[in-house]
Amino acid sequence: MAASVAEDAQGPGSTGPNHGLRIFLIWLPIAVAADLLLYFVYGPHMPPGQMSNSAQSQQFDIKVMSVLAAPVMAFVLVFMAYSVIVWRHREGDDEDGPAIFGHARIQATWITVTAVIVLFLASFGTYELAWPGFAGAGAGEGPSPIWKPDGAPLQVQVIAQQWRFTYRYPQFGGFETTNLMLPVGEPIQFNVTSLDVIHSFWAYQLGVKADANPGVNNVAYTTARQTGNVTVRCDELCGLWHGAMFDYGKVVSVAAFKTWAQTTEVQLAAITKMLPPYSTTYDPTVVPQMSKAMVKAGLVGGNGYYYPPNDPVQP
Repeated sequence: MAASVAEDAQGPGSTGPNHGLRIFLIWLPIAVAADLLLYFVYGPHMPPGQMSNSAQSQQFDIKVMSVLAAPVMAFVLVFMAYSVIVWRHREGDDEDGPAIFGHARIQATWITVTAVIVLFLASFGTYELAWPGFAGAGAGEGPSPIWKPDGAPLQVQVIAQQWRFTYRYPQFGGFETTNLMLPVGEPIQFNVTSLDVIHSFWAYQLGVKADANPGVNNVAYTTARQTGNVTVRCDELCGLWHGAMFDYGKVVSVAAFKTWAQTTEVQLAAITKMLPPYSTTYDPTVVPQMSKAMVKAGLVGGNGYYYPPNDPVQP
């Protein structure tokens, strides 16, 4: 590519050095080395990791885009360095370089290469978003996802509110808790909604990010493949204590999860009766009812909102 980009600093047909070939021979090993390092050395450590199928897919996407971007960046840097060294101004040389008008090979190469890269990224991105189990799974896809995982996934409702995430488990009596516990190796369906303003549920290590809009059920799927802790943050500016709206979840074995879920269901049975019936969204008029249950469960707050103890204004 570079050979046709800068065929000759003095124009086509000159007897001077072939700068394009020189640049190409410098650029090629650098580009190959950068791609190999990015994909095989740094690639397995790229965010968001490999804790779930959606996280693995996103990591793969980042690796592919990095491999495509690295040669372009390497060419820009090599060309810049070569220009500074070879074509720098020298003492006593005040003449202008030869005028060059048009270059069909450069134009054709530029259009072809950029078109191939853009079309490949468009096709690759569409495939990754639409194919089951790939990157689109970890993003909120609204109430009607374009695909669903095989089997019956574990339902976990994410309820965002200023400034806290709570979770309901409808398959275990519909109890609500501030603890996010998930089983490893089983498909999970997050049903994300909000009680007040727009929030965003971001489970970083799982590669899951879905907006939490009031009156909307935003569905996201994932399957955890490793046990461990999960960082949960709100990724949408939602008010005074947005920066404090984070917590930690945990992925555990299937047996440990079932034990926790069944035990918690029994422990919170009385509080669960105070909650409105499970629904994918909640009318604002039921917020006080949910608030009473949360306060009884030990959450500081009122009117459906969570206020940290150091908040200067308490409801």
